[in-house]
Amino acid sequence: MHHRKRDRKLGRSGSHREALVASLVSNLLLRKRIKTTLPKAQEARRLAEKVVTIAKGGSVSARRTVLALIREPGAVSVLFKDVAPQFTTRPGGYTRIVKLGEYKVGDGSELVFLEWVGIAVPAPQQKKKQAPEKKAAA
Repeated sequence: MHHRKRDRKLGRSGSHREALVASLVSNLLLRKRIKTTLPKAQEARRLAEKVVTIAKGGSVSARRTVLALIREPGAVSVLFKDVAPQFTTRPGGYTRIVKLGEYKVGDGSELVFLEWVGIAVPAPQQKKKQAPEKKAAA
């Protein structure tokens, strides 16, 4: 039975799992949307919602608490400057999981987007391909 089991193990040790989820949330804060597997997105969503709720307070103590959970100063500053102020009137449900209908080739895991509700996702930057330089004949 799975009674009172809080976390998904995700095939990792406790510290590895904690680092993985913190990394997913910091990338969500920086990029506004991430593509990952469904179980990882569900775990990252739990921490992301908790972090936004803490950040809505805006105090120094809240900033230190979030920094202890995420461990990425750049992502914490984005959270306090950009993300949390947009959710001041919203009581919860800051993220959404969008199923893509795609599956990973290796293990068949379902792929999803984890994104913020009401925050526009920036368009992906396309890199311009430069023609290779031709060598001059000597």
